[in-house]
Amino acid sequence: MAYKQKNNPFVQTSCGRRYAPLNHQTQQTFKDSPLNKKEEFKPHNMYDRQYAETYEEHLELKEEGYEHSPYKKKRIRKTTKGKGRNFRSTKEGAGMTKKGVKEYRRKNPGSKLKTAVTGKVKKGSKAAKRRKSFCARSKGWKGERGRAARRRWKC
Repeated sequence: MAYKQKNNPFVQTSCGRRYAPLNHQTQQTFKDSPLNKKEEFKPHNMYDRQYAETYEEHLELKEEGYEHSPYKKKRIRKTTKGKGRNFRSTKEGAGMTKKGVKEYRRKNPGSKLKTAVTGKVKKGSKAAKRRKSFCARSKGWKGERGRAARRRWKC
């Protein structure tokens, strides 16, 4: 007996394939579709601090015109010159500065980003393993900044 999908909202053709209908009449059925309902709904804030505890409240807030917060994370400046720089110049060995790593980690909580391993390290230590991993990963880097970074890591 063939596997039969349960709760699949897409129409099945005579040969067994499924397709998403393009006409407006069948679009209405997608509101009640199991694909749109999340079984494990996570309560969250909508824009203007309206709180949705359940999926039904979430839909009501959407109908009232509330949307998810439009704010996006600000990216860190990719500059190699000036006071607020977060990256080294190619002459200095490319890569992020200590300040740049700190700023990145502040804007991305839970990040494990670290600075380059540049000093002398004991064989088999964590730092030595990080260096070995980076060198293997960056072997194909042929650009000017990539070569500079590999030099700085002592690859």
